[in-house]
Amino acid sequence: MSVLLASAATMTSVNAAQAGNEGVYELGTIHVTAAGANSSEFNNFGGSTISNQQTERFDKHTLDRAIDLVPGVAAGTTGSQRNETNIYVHGFDRLQVPLSIDGVRIYLPADNRIDFSRFLTDDISEIQIAKGYVSVLDGPGGLGGAINLVTKKPVRPIEGEWRSQAEFGNGGRFDGFRNYGRVGGKQNDYYFQASASWQKIDGWELPSSFTPTSIENGGRRDFSSSNDWSVNLKAGWTPNPEDEYSINFIRQNGEKGAPYNVEPTASQKYWSWPYWNVQILSAATKTAIGDDEYVKTRTFWETFDNAIDMWDDAAQTLRYSSSASRSIYQDWAVGNSIEVGKDFGRFDTLKFATHVRRDNHSEWNELYTDRYGLNGTTTPKSKTCATTKTANINCFDEPAQTSTEDTYSVATENTVHFGPDIDWVQGVSYDWRHLSKAEEYVLGQVNKSVYYEPYWINYRLTDSSALNWQTAAVWRYSETAKLFANISDRTRFPTLFERFSSRFGTGASNPDLAPERAINYQIGWTNAFAPKSQVSILGYYATVENMMQSVATGKSYTDPITGKVSAITQYQNVGDGHRYGVDFAVDYAFTPTLIAGGNISYIHNVLTNPIDPTIEQTGIPTVKGMVYATYSPIEGLSLTPNVTYADERWSQKTEVINNKTVSSYVKTGAYVLANFATEYKVRENFTVSGGVKNIFDRNYQLAWGYPEPGRTFYVGFKGTF
Repeated sequence: MSVLLASAATMTSVNAAQAGNEGVYELGTIHVTAAGANSSEFNNFGGSTISNQQTERFDKHTLDRAIDLVPGVAAGTTGSQRNETNIYVHGFDRLQVPLSIDGVRIYLPADNRIDFSRFLTDDISEIQIAKGYVSVLDGPGGLGGAINLVTKKPVRPIEGEWRSQAEFGNGGRFDGFRNYGRVGGKQNDYYFQASASWQKIDGWELPSSFTPTSIENGGRRDFSSSNDWSVNLKAGWTPNPEDEYSINFIRQNGEKGAPYNVEPTASQKYWSWPYWNVQILSAATKTAIGDDEYVKTRTFWETFDNAIDMWDDAAQTLRYSSSASRSIYQDWAVGNSIEVGKDFGRFDTLKFATHVRRDNHSEWNELYTDRYGLNGTTTPKSKTCATTKTANINCFDEPAQTSTEDTYSVATENTVHFGPDIDWVQGVSYDWRHLSKAEEYVLGQVNKSVYYEPYWINYRLTDSSALNWQTAAVWRYSETAKLFANISDRTRFPTLFERFSSRFGTGASNPDLAPERAINYQIGWTNAFAPKSQVSILGYYATVENMMQSVATGKSYTDPITGKVSAITQYQNVGDGHRYGVDFAVDYAFTPTLIAGGNISYIHNVLTNPIDPTIEQTGIPTVKGMVYATYSPIEGLSLTPNVTYADERWSQKTEVINNKTVSSYVKTGAYVLANFATEYKVRENFTVSGGVKNIFDRNYQLAWGYPEPGRTFYVGFKGTF
């Protein structure tokens, strides 16, 4: 929740207007449910929108931090060696909530483990968050919600801005900087824009109360550095007010470390990411046909390049064993969507959409050991390629292993208008997926002077399909208030990892893994009852069936070199679950110079798992909230104190005890964080800002063994023209 954050519903209200949503690239928005064929008004059934002004004011420069402003949405670290940032929308995680940029889905076909902290928000005009109800017109997925990042678009003949910010730890140590620049212009029939962001963080400081361990000595968190930059180029043609044609290029590069679990008993792996890159080239169009029809298209080419460096030592200087390698992913996707809409008088609006996408995934490992007899004999490939700690000699590159998959969707949505105040929406879609290639290369191995030849696996190819449906109703019973209710029945297809990953010999494939399904029920009310004031409440209930979970098969795998015995697991459709909760948000303008508000959300999870009754759903706080106030004692100055709260959440605890790996579940504990932000407009086009986060230097964790940053200070400025 932030100043005038449009929460449970976002129409064209005072709240949205004051939230700083100027310059939204409308061709990059997704549906939450549109009112008419040529209408820009959205009836957001249970969703939220975060503007660029809000992310700037509350210093939310990455996506994971920004979405924490919203009730019913949480972010947290995954822990383990990946130590990424996951998100939860009404309890549904990153595998069940699609992420898009300008309507182009970011999908990693191998495992879809998206790190939400890699996406910068400076160039994002608004973040659209659909909760539970995701329009079938937006394509497959959307089991529990959807997140779309809408980039900026120029609105004046010539305009630009520059932002710079420096960040400091609790002892005053310089931690890093952020820069953002944009220039563009809008003429009568065309527009253009170029922008870039750069964030370089040398690391962040642990709270002063952190007790050092044998793994982490306190102060600056080891391996907490990151370096991210992005470029966005946009050009468009607007021959008339109804038609628009644009081409867009987005490139973002990331590099990051992964801090270790600070607990001495934790099972450790030493990983880092030398690059985590996404690139999108897309073209989007909207053409009006007469007064009551339109056609929209979106065509894209997307690439994803990712590498993980796996090390043998905590200092990340040595690679010599079978546990150390560089794992490389190279993915690309190409696709197209077409949407057609028509108003049949004032009574009915009918829409139809198609989606086509091809995903191609390639992966291989660079290996640093001779244990595989890589030259086809029982002797090492070369004298320098040894299992001793001479290290960092690249012995062998696996051949690229490729998987290719096509996804299709056809959808229709009909809206009946019972007068100007009541709408009833019905939607249905059919999704299917065709797998044309899925291969894996198994290395040869040397065991007791016997060489086992490498071989290829071509997995059995299977297809999947799913029928989805939804319905929604809204009653705008006054100029500022509305009631709404909806039901959405959606599915999610499994990833390649869930179907085929061998997990270093400990996983069994399951080509027949079926889609999981969720039904979301929601009812809500919102009222923008006064200028700069609103209140909203949303209640929901969701069921999940055919949940995909990793279960023990009763078989085991013995490593031919080490002799280590591991249980073999397999992803299966087992168990089901349900959850219910409430989101509440309010903003109130007490005076023209004082606005206050906040939000609170509650969620209750029930997981029924006949295979493993001890499993818990991790990362989801039962209660989460925020309160804030913005006070302007003099013109141009704003003071914004805010307090965030989240109660305890489950986390997986993996330890090594007596040379055995033991897993269990623990709760990380609740926390309260106090923060402060201030802005002062020195001149009309120049603003300085500053603030402090985690004022009281609270020591808290979102995952077991992974403490969060302590007190952090920042100062910055913004210039515009």
